[in-house]
Amino acid sequence: MTEYTEEEGRTFRTAVFGAMVLVSTAAPGSLDQESHAGARAVAHLSPALREVLRAGKPVLPVGSVADVEDGVLLALRRSVEILAAKAPAEAEAFPAAVVAICREVAEADGQVAAEESAVVAKVRAALAR
Repeated sequence: MTEYTEEEGRTFRTAVFGAMVLVSTAAPGSLDQESHAGARAVAHLSPALREVLRAGKPVLPVGSVADVEDGVLLALRRSVEILAAKAPAEAEAFPAAVVAICREVAEADGQVAAEESAVVAKVRAALAR
């Protein structure tokens, strides 16, 4: 199993949980339904990455809404870089898993707002190599 540093683990947690938060807060909706959907959707990730996510609390960037978004998108890009260097098979699967998580969060209340779709597109772009 691939070992990740605590800093790398924090980066993964910021990326995955931050992406869920960005989608969930993009448009009014049921935050409760969306957070439960996100928690269930984490199953799209590999068991190894789920373990890394459970190893600590997620920490979101601070500042304005734009600062938070920029920080999360940076963490997504950095996560792909870390995985490409340490676990290439994980790097291949990670983007699709995170986008699937975001879609499930967006669809949780039965409708996907344009703002949520826009955030999912930003997440997808950040994950592209």
